[in-house]
Amino acid sequence: MPAVLLDLEGTLFAKGEPLPGAAEAVDALRARGLGLRFLTNIDSRPPVRVAEELAGYGLDVPVAELFTPVSAARELFAGLPDASVFTLVSTGLRGEFAHLATTAPYTHVLVGDCQDTLDYSTLDGAFRALRDGADLVALQRGRYFRRDDGDHVDTGAVVAGLEYAAGVEATVLGKPSTDFFALAARSLGVEVADCVVVGDDATTDIEGGLAAGAVTVQVRTGKYAAQHAEGLTGRARAEVDSIADLPALLATLVP
Repeated sequence: MPAVLLDLEGTLFAKGEPLPGAAEAVDALRARGLGLRFLTNIDSRPPVRVAEELAGYGLDVPVAELFTPVSAARELFAGLPDASVFTLVSTGLRGEFAHLATTAPYTHVLVGDCQDTLDYSTLDGAFRALRDGADLVALQRGRYFRRDDGDHVDTGAVVAGLEYAAGVEATVLGKPSTDFFALAARSLGVEVADCVVVGDDATTDIEGGLAAGAVTVQVRTGKYAAQHAEGLTGRARAEVDSIADLPALLATLVP
């Protein structure tokens, strides 16, 4: 297993703080010569901002090692020069898609974190574009996310509402999309089967990693306790208490 695909929120940091031993664990993986990619469903800010935040947690993660749904969306639309996109995303992401055509008739509706932009008029505009034939593209479809003040509704609720209202099915760019994991693996020159996927979320990290054919490791931090109570955990190849325990575990999984 020459590569490790690491989740961020809930795995390396949580509630605005780095998790104990996170920086040391990443350093230990690098010292072993393992290829690293950091996969996140953060869809409210661009990758460069995410890298800056990680640096604030003492985690040295270059932008080139980050894989976010925003990166996947930009790659998708780069291959669709005639696309006209109705964007339902955060203010912080509008600049990432400012180069796209945004006039009707729309070919796509792009939905991401929209907590600071969502209102009925905008939601209805997205719905009407879908009814007129646009494709629905979701940066991710998580149920909820965690901050230091508790849990919050995530992008998946908006995506599900639009799917229900318009009678369509979204293409999902972030985790648990198998294409997302495959893209990260290819950037390292390996196949997903040669990777270990590590994360706290059973529904995105573990399910996505399993579907893609990777070895999966679940950490018992972040969303783990809540999902364990719901009976969602238990499918990963292995579990560890925290990211601090990962290097020792990998010594038994990776020759």
